[in-house]
Parts: sequence; structure tokens; C-alpha cells
Amino acid sequence: MNHFLDIHKTDPADLRAMIDHAGRMKQARLGRPKASPDDDQPLAGRMVALIFEKPSTRTRVSFDVGVRQMGGETMVLSGSDMQLGHGETIADTARVLSRYVDMIMIRTFDETVLTEMAEYADVPVINGLTDRTHPCQIMADVMTYEEHRGPIAGRKVVWTGDGNNVCASFLHAAGQFGFDLTFTGPAQLDPEDEFVGFARQQGSTIVIERDAQRAVQEADLVVADTWVSMHDAQSARERRHNMLRPYQVNAALMAQAKPDALFMHCLPAHREEEVTSEVMDGPHSVIWDEAENRLHAQKAIMRWCLGV
Repeated sequence: MNHFLDIHKTDPADLRAMIDHAGRMKQARLGRPKASPDDDQPLAGRMVALIFEKPSTRTRVSFDVGVRQMGGETMVLSGSDMQLGHGETIADTARVLSRYVDMIMIRTFDETVLTEMAEYADVPVINGLTDRTHPCQIMADVMTYEEHRGPIAGRKVVWTGDGNNVCASFLHAAGQFGFDLTFTGPAQLDPEDEFVGFARQQGSTIVIERDAQRAVQEADLVVADTWVSMHDAQSARERRHNMLRPYQVNAALMAQAKPDALFMHCLPAHREEEVTSEVMDGPHSVIWDEAENRLHAQKAIMRWCLGV
């Protein structure tokens, strides 16, 4: 049994095996109806609990479809259904769920909810997102880059805007997959030193560059994420917009990157804010492949967790 909690907590060889397996499963589905089951049914007879303290579109749909394609069934539970850590401790919830289901995916706020769930569960636990990291997304991103441009090792990735949870997992991936990362954004939103330190300890070159135009020079991949959370008050949204406006990904910024550079965004995107529609819908963008690959990458993650 393996938990998938964070990229930096998973052996690089296992990460590579998951990416490769995801690619093979995607190829095997070419030309099939989207709802059709896989020929291989490794999750037949298995039940997967999908817990959402945070709302979701891509995570919910991609995990649900992935489980069903592999022959399993899902039980979707919201935070209001469970009251995690309120009516019952997280540890007791983990113990009880382990008697009913074969695997748990949880999308939550506080990282300690994830880690406590994993500590006390007798079944694999997958990090569907916390306020600190988003490893499933970055596995899909690495898969997407390599589909289009070959190995990501040695490449230059530029993260623009807020050094948030997705950026944190990109830094973990830089260390584990061997690419370099430049962060460009305001100092108030720098990624945590812990994440930067991990990537540097693994040998990756991590650069903090305030000037977005300089940052993206010679970039192989430019990545953006939303500037505001759905929970932010209007006043906070305005402050963040003013702070982050110089880091918008637009055609002029992408022109500073390599001619064949790719653009990614984990979605949902606020068009004309962190990125323009011209870039999202333009030749550099691979955001729809990136969104699809959440399905394939997560199928590989689930199989690795269960050893099937």
C-alpha cells in the first residue's frame, strides 16, 4: 500500500513509472467512447471514497471517471456530509472509512487533515489538493509537457504570479524530475523557502526574478494560475490584481520565451486577468491536453497506490 501525499515524498523512479504508465493508458483509449471501460479492470470490485472539503470540477470528474473506467465504484462525500475534525476526529474517520472503502482521495484546506488521514487509514490516501500543495495536477503537467516536447529534465519552467500550492508542487517536481524553475511575481507572494530549498537540494536551479520579461527569456514552459481565490473578499481581489498585473501572461510576454515554448494553466482561468484569451487559445497553449491528462495521470497514481 502506498499513499500519494506529495511529489517530494514519492521516489523519483515511482513518479517516472506513473508518468509512463499514464501515457500507455491514454494511448490504449484512443478512438474509444469516453465512457467505455478499459480492457484492463484493475479496480474491479473496489470502492474509492472521494472527499471534497473544497469544491472542484476537474478533480471530481477526473477521479470519478478514472475509477469507473478501471472498473471500480466511487462514493463522493462533501465536507458538509462528514464534518471532518468536528463531530468526529480525523483519525477516527480514517479508521472507519478504512473498513468500508479500498482507497481515499481527499481535497481539503489544511495539510494536517491530509497527513492525519494518511497516518490512521489502513488504505491508500491520495492528496487531491491542500492549501500547500497540488501534486496530482503537476503529474498531469509533466505528462503533458513530455507528450509535446519530450523529456522535461533540463528544461526551464517559468512560474508567473502567486507562489501558491500549485507552484509548490512544481518546485517539488523540479527536484524530482530534474528541471529548472524561475519564479516571477511580487515578493509578498514568493513560494515558501521550504519548497525552494528542496528543489535546490536536489540540484535544480531555482531563480527568483521580479521582472517578468527577463524571467521568461529562454523558457521552455510558462505557467500561470488564478490570482484570486473564490473565498477572497472584493477588496482583497482588487489589491491582488494591482500587485499581480505586471505578471499577466500575454502575447508580448510569451514572445520573450523560446519560439516553441508551451503555456499551461491548471484551470479554472480568469481570462484577461492572469492570462489573455489570445494566449489561452493560441499556438503555445496546451491547457486542454493538460486538463485531460488529469484523468490519465490520476489513473496511474491510483494503480500505483493499490499496486495494481
